[in-house]
Amino acid sequence: MRGRRLRRPFYARDPRTVAPELLNKVLVHDGRAARIVEVEAYTGTDDPGSHAFRGETPRTRVMFGPAGHLYVYFTYGMHYCSNVVCGPGESASAVLLRAGEIVDGLDLARSRRTPARGDRDLARGPANLCQALAIGAAENGHDLTAPPLTLTPADEAATEVRTGPRVGLRLAAVRPWRFWLPDEPSVSAYRPAVTRRRGP
Repeated sequence: MRGRRLRRPFYARDPRTVAPELLNKVLVHDGRAARIVEVEAYTGTDDPGSHAFRGETPRTRVMFGPAGHLYVYFTYGMHYCSNVVCGPGESASAVLLRAGEIVDGLDLARSRRTPARGDRDLARGPANLCQALAIGAAENGHDLTAPPLTLTPADEAATEVRTGPRVGLRLAAVRPWRFWLPDEPSVSAYRPAVTRRRGP
């Protein structure tokens, strides 16, 4: 199964369609693999929650390119997060890979995620997923239809999917474009954005 990989037509669709279908798929990289259990869809230039909302920049250029590439960004000065570029044409749509369960290379993942309290936390949350699978700036723009970083078909399609608000956004957070597998311990905790108030 790990030798197979998803092809470009899978990605070249609306991210709200692609997102729930990514659940149970397996992200493979550098001797380890994670079964995807949680994702979030972003529709590009018409989505205030998307990095692409204000148009193309050097940071977001990958999102405006072909579907099936990985958009990796650096956040809070310390973490990487990865997104699958989706949509027809150059729509700048993407799906954030929020969480996964490590299914191959467990010892390697543990060595990269020493703060994790248990195996369920190794790839729980988008930054932890990238750290566990050694995804960083070098993987930005990688074509997921080619090794060494690929998404492979699931052994079984997800039969039940939950949906709800996106996590940590101040704009368009209520759009129910977060999708996850119920009863999966590696699904991240839901945290709405907190408005920080300035002092008097």
